[in-house]
Amino acid sequence: MHYAFVLRLSVLSSLAASVAVAAQEPDTVVLNPVVVTATRVPTPADAVTAAVTIVSGRELQLRGIRTVAEALRTVPGAAVTAAARAGTYGSAEYETGLAGGGSRASYSVTVSRFRSDGLYPYNNQYRNTVVSSRVRVAPDDRTDASLTYRWGDDTYHFPTNGAGQPVDSNQFSADRGPSLSVDAGRRFGAGLEVRGVAALRELRLRSEDRPDSPGEDGSFESRDFVRRASGGVLATWRRAAAAVTAGIDYEDERQTGRSVFTASFGTFPDSINVLRWNTGYYAQALFTGASPLSLTLGGRVDDNSQFGPHGTFRAGVSYRIDATTRVRAMVGTGYKEPTFFENFARGSVHGNPNLDPERSTSWEAGLERGWGDGRMRVALTYFDQRFRDLIEFTFTPAPPDTVNYFNVAGALARGIEASAEVRLARDVVATLAYTYLHTRVDNPGLDSSPDGLFSAGQSLLRRPAHTLTPQIAAALGGRGHVVLGAQWVGRRDDLDFSRPAGERRVSLPAYARVSLAGQYTMLGHDAGRFVALTARIENLLNDRTPEIAGFLPRGRTILAGARVGVEP
Repeated sequence: MHYAFVLRLSVLSSLAASVAVAAQEPDTVVLNPVVVTATRVPTPADAVTAAVTIVSGRELQLRGIRTVAEALRTVPGAAVTAAARAGTYGSAEYETGLAGGGSRASYSVTVSRFRSDGLYPYNNQYRNTVVSSRVRVAPDDRTDASLTYRWGDDTYHFPTNGAGQPVDSNQFSADRGPSLSVDAGRRFGAGLEVRGVAALRELRLRSEDRPDSPGEDGSFESRDFVRRASGGVLATWRRAAAAVTAGIDYEDERQTGRSVFTASFGTFPDSINVLRWNTGYYAQALFTGASPLSLTLGGRVDDNSQFGPHGTFRAGVSYRIDATTRVRAMVGTGYKEPTFFENFARGSVHGNPNLDPERSTSWEAGLERGWGDGRMRVALTYFDQRFRDLIEFTFTPAPPDTVNYFNVAGALARGIEASAEVRLARDVVATLAYTYLHTRVDNPGLDSSPDGLFSAGQSLLRRPAHTLTPQIAAALGGRGHVVLGAQWVGRRDDLDFSRPAGERRVSLPAYARVSLAGQYTMLGHDAGRFVALTARIENLLNDRTPEIAGFLPRGRTILAGARVGVEP
């Protein structure tokens, strides 16, 4: 994808964090892992009935992955941090932060900036600036509240058309705006907690494509304002090993804007002013604790202004056979609401306000087993998903009273996920993850040609049957860390729009991406300040096999820099 160079955050295993812990002195307080899930109740990892992956901030730092902000520090006083990295493709990033507080109040402020010149020789710059802050207060042992604010400003220039060909020297898109959230709670007695949440997100969007030369005919410009506001109240009752939660939330989305297409044969303005709201009612029950059996049962009903009421549920069970073995199973339903564009598009494309949400039913079953006092662990999961009412776009020219989006397609996806983690030595941990995925279109879409997005009996686009991810991490002398990882992705179908009609469905070859990251701490935290050198090489072997048909992949990318900080 032509903007892949800005997407560098990925889901990781708990590998690097394990190595870091093994190479350091024990912490004063060690907390058991807690998984943040849609249950809205903190749940131990070994009691969750679905497959989970734990990612720590320490892990992201060791691998050189960019983060939005550092975790709040709970030690009284203030800590100042700064980081800078630069490398190939004109990439550079800067970050500085201030954090401090105590048990009753804490705060953090972070400012970051990232820029890159992109993959193409012209009109491929990307700029991103983020300011984030958080304040938390706890006036007593039963009450807490937090306020989070974030401002983002992004500008992205791209020279490619829909087929991935670099043909435009000045088109770009941009968005900027704030987000604000408030979360407050109060515990009553020993078992009841009530929390209220509210959030506001605003975005000003801009898209522009002017003529590249005096002889070119046609230009496009759009300005939009998107506002999303939400709020809710939930109550949780806890007693022994049970937790029962019920709540209600409300969200409204609105968009206003205008666009204009100008050419020698006329000017064609358009505008949009739409609103969509949703009220959700939900309840769930969790049963965990000392018993080897853990249960999850929950349901939700959403009342949407566009497609009416819709219900979903999930149920899961986890059973610990012994201290190192557990089995689990889960079943549930879900839905994905249409985008604003699919509902309300105007102009050359007509949205469909009567679209239903895309629906899914899924189940999974898994086994986890450990050996050697935690030195080795394996996990195996089988999953099965069914999708219906998938939304498809039709290229057929639409008269003024028709639409371009319809609920037509259905598909399935099933497969196996397997993973293993082995501690090869005190400071060396290796992991291996493998996924086998089988997909098939059961209900074909509107386009019955070989180029159709949903062709009967064919696999879903860009869904590889085989994916393999090995990784090894090592701590070197207590100050340094090295992580070597790779991802091998097998063949998958895609549409190549640079090919003639009827011949666009292609099978892309397999590719491999190898990365190497390292960090060396020159001055440790025990001195009240720290200096750490960081480096990361992505696509180490410079594999140029495309990930998406028609679009260049990122070649070998090198980023190097330092992190410094002062602590009280």
